[in-house]
Amino acid sequence: MKIIAILLSFMFTSSYLLANDTIIVSKDPRLDVLTQKQAEINKRTGMMTSSGLYKGYRIQLISTTNRDDANKIKGDVLAKFTDQKAYLTYHSPYFKVRVGNFLKKEDAEKFRQQLNKYYPQGVYVVEDAIEYTLNPGEVPQ
Repeated sequence: MKIIAILLSFMFTSSYLLANDTIIVSKDPRLDVLTQKQAEINKRTGMMTSSGLYKGYRIQLISTTNRDDANKIKGDVLAKFTDQKAYLTYHSPYFKVRVGNFLKKEDAEKFRQQLNKYYPQGVYVVEDAIEYTLNPGEVPQ
């Protein structure tokens, strides 16, 4: 019986000693840099459409069946806001004029308020695929 008690005592002691072993893992600090770069790429591509444009916002000024009216509005807005791009699209039977390339809806809303001074009716923010060029190292917000 003493032998069994000694064996059991030895097994518990040895398992306790083995359980307190320490493992030290060293990681290469370059892994942090790679992880950060991959996170930036994932965030950037998450904002892109399949056509390579970014998910963003534009302000729609008009949706009409009259091409001449749409062209007139587009020319007018380009003359008044030379720093913005205007887009004329056709989705049968409507010609739509949209302005701007905004990543954030808040920025589009601010610009919409400026446009409301000139175009008081029917101007609103719409989701659209926008043209946007990121600077190196920039991550869209």
